[in-house]
Amino acid sequence: MEDVAEDAEDFVCAHTRLAAVPYVPEIRLHLVTPSNAPSGVPTGGAPGVGPDAGGDDHVYELWERAGRLPFWACPWAGGQALARHVLDHPEIVRGRTVLDLATGSGLVAIAAALAGAALVVANDVDPYALAAVGVNARANGVTVRVAAGDLLDGTPSQQVVLAGDVYYEEPLARRVTPFLSRAGGEVLIGAPDRACSYLPEGVFEQVGVHQVPAFLEDTPSKRTTVYRLSTHAVT
Repeated sequence: MEDVAEDAEDFVCAHTRLAAVPYVPEIRLHLVTPSNAPSGVPTGGAPGVGPDAGGDDHVYELWERAGRLPFWACPWAGGQALARHVLDHPEIVRGRTVLDLATGSGLVAIAAALAGAALVVANDVDPYALAAVGVNARANGVTVRVAAGDLLDGTPSQQVVLAGDVYYEEPLARRVTPFLSRAGGEVLIGAPDRACSYLPEGVFEQVGVHQVPAFLEDTPSKRTTVYRLSTHAVT
């Protein structure tokens, strides 16, 4: 298993470069930078990826090699806004246990660790994402624990649950909301304005709005809202 993890980390490092996150420059991640973004990538249920997204073929290559869209190589708008919010309001996570759901690159998890969380767990179903979390956490001098697999049928035990960009696909949204509603502590999400969004009504309250530099979106920037779960009733 260690060899598999090392191979995945080598893959992440070989196909990305360490760069500051546009809206959260305090954090550096291994990213496919905007100059390496694809053109005309089919959506496949991915946030903001469509015929108007600009760039070249680097993400195509990653997609083909990894077998799925490399969410872990992109600074998605929801994660950027949520990471910014956490760093600007460290009291949200300071001294608490934190789960970063569908972590991707680990951006939000790293922000929570930098803001003083007692323990940060980053979850994803993609082994390359978990590898990216490892290399990115080390690049930022923090410790993040990884949790592999689908957690959505369970109940989060952490005191704070964070999730960036989890409402772009209807089947995922139907499972995410009950999972978040079962959390016993604070829940924050980052959700960009998109024509196709499955954010449920009456479940979240707005706590911040950001204009975030966009990657693989239809515009150069996205209005992105940070929401707090306002009810713990399963929907």
